[in-house]
Formats: sequence, C-alpha cells, structure tokens
Amino acid sequence: MTERTRDDLRRAAVQAARAWIGTPYQHQASVLGAGCDCLGLVRGIWRALHGPEVRAIPAYGPDWSETSGDEALWAALAQHLTPTPDAMQPGQVLLFRMRAGSVAKHLGILSDAGASPKFIHAYSGHGVVESPLSPPWARRVVARFDLS
Repeated sequence: MTERTRDDLRRAAVQAARAWIGTPYQHQASVLGAGCDCLGLVRGIWRALHGPEVRAIPAYGPDWSETSGDEALWAALAQHLTPTPDAMQPGQVLLFRMRAGSVAKHLGILSDAGASPKFIHAYSGHGVVESPLSPPWARRVVARFDLS
C-alpha cells in the first residue's frame, strides 16, 4: 500500500465522517448506523482510515473528568493523533470546550473550511449531523488534530 499524504487522509476522513451522518446518538458506542457518541464517531473514522484502534477505550460517564479537571481526552488525542498548528483544514479533528472552566470533551471533524465552515459530530438528541461551525461553536475549539 502506498503512503497517503496528509491531504489524502484529511479528504478520506471527511468522506468517512459523512458516511456516519444519520447514525443515532448512543453514549460510549461506535457502530456505524447503529449508534455513537462524539468519541465513537472519531474512533469509527480512525478504523476506516487505519484499521483496528490502538487501545481499548475505558468506560466513561457523561460527566467524566469534570470533578478532577483532568484534560484526559486532550491528552489521549495528543498521544494518538497529530496535533496540528495548520490553519483549519477539512478532515481535522476538532476538540471543543463546551463551557468556560470545564474540561474539553466534545469532538467533531471539520468538513468544510470555506466561507461557511461546517463540521460533523455526534450530538446528544440529534445523532451524527453536519453543523455550521458558527461563531459560538468556533470559539469553543481548543485544539485541532490530524488522524495520522
């Protein structure tokens, strides 16, 4: 198999993410068409691009890391993905802090970085959707990663 470029991987990540649109939201799940949460979506995209996951994901509750303030998801992403200082590019994994002072624990895949940016994410009550990366969402982005 030939080495894929970063741009090839980013395009493939967007294509894989779009396949998940319509998958119902299911906490801790990662099954295309059956259910996933935001981490499960990224895990599914990883599997589509690279094969088996590099490690088992421990069980986590909806409020994980909030009491300790530990940025566990950010640390795990930095360990297994490639942090990128590049300008926003489709295919990057976006890490969001949903409330000021809370841990960062929502993920999405940037699907369009143009004049009307969009991202794909699994959102409680909505399932996997493609949403505008509107200013309220954009200001919550705290880190970006490549799936390489």
